[in-house]
Amino acid sequence: MSRTFASDNNSGAHPAALVAIAEANDGHVHAYGDDPWTVRGVRAVRSHVGESAEVFFVFNGTGANCTGLSAVLRHGDCVISAATAHIATDECGAPERLTGCKVLTVPTSDGKLRPADVEPLLAALGVEHHSQPRAISISQVAETGTIYTAEEVRALADLAHAHGMYLHMDGARLANAAVALGSPIAAFTTDAGVDILSFGGTKNGLLFGEAVCFLAQGLGDRFKFERKSGGQLASKMRYIGAQFAAVYGSSVWFECADAANRMAAKLAAGARAAGVEVLWDPRANEVFALLEPDVMRHLQAVADFYEWEPRGEKMIVRWVCSWDTTDEDVDAFVAAIPAASGGTS
Repeated sequence: MSRTFASDNNSGAHPAALVAIAEANDGHVHAYGDDPWTVRGVRAVRSHVGESAEVFFVFNGTGANCTGLSAVLRHGDCVISAATAHIATDECGAPERLTGCKVLTVPTSDGKLRPADVEPLLAALGVEHHSQPRAISISQVAETGTIYTAEEVRALADLAHAHGMYLHMDGARLANAAVALGSPIAAFTTDAGVDILSFGGTKNGLLFGEAVCFLAQGLGDRFKFERKSGGQLASKMRYIGAQFAAVYGSSVWFECADAANRMAAKLAAGARAAGVEVLWDPRANEVFALLEPDVMRHLQAVADFYEWEPRGEKMIVRWVCSWDTTDEDVDAFVAAIPAASGGTS
């Protein structure tokens, strides 16, 4: 089956994850996480975010975001995010449905929130007629492919904590950010003041599974009830834990993210050399480009990818590389650009 540039969700699972599932598929163990595979998976995640972190496995990213936020949000509260955030655009209202709270969005130029973006919304604090800001949610990597530095995360955490709020990070592409920044995951999560972390697995080689990590003491005390009532408690949790142990308990997570990032950098460079305008300085595994509609359609016949949003008469498109994207995949796609643009291949 051909590879595409539509999403890192489109890729298959890394062999290490599949081997881990097969090895875990031996005999009977206690259900709902009371098993050695889940213990190993929790240990692997804690090796990246700290031994005091409370770690809970869930099925998917939307489930991780919704249940994680539910742990700190109350009726009448709201969570503040960038307008492009996944919780605001691609989760079908699930955060609002499952938490009973509003998602307030802020337009940004690059998909990243900054304290100055959030501060005007804090005027609602203490006013009974308005939803109360209780959490700030950021995505790492942001939905535009941009990355928060540890210092940028810390600035938002400090602002949140100064106003009795929490900082949540949607880390669906956490591994790609760590590779791009050249730093440990803890440096821009636990050490930078993040309170609740959705720790990504599916986009980085797992068959399925994410982790909700509470990095501040006490926040996860009742989370097991949030997870169960939110429909995210896996009875055969060993299959999630085994994957995390195999991928994040070894160098596989880094190798997967590094491969995806390198292929995206190659794709961006090739597209630019072919005359395509590339946006937002791609550093992780996503490339956003501006294409004429005819060029876009020609290239979509070569490899599938998503249309992001119109810009004038052109379309911003998103190309995503995965752990299994190859040099040949990128070379073939880049080679098609001149012909699609009316030049020669």
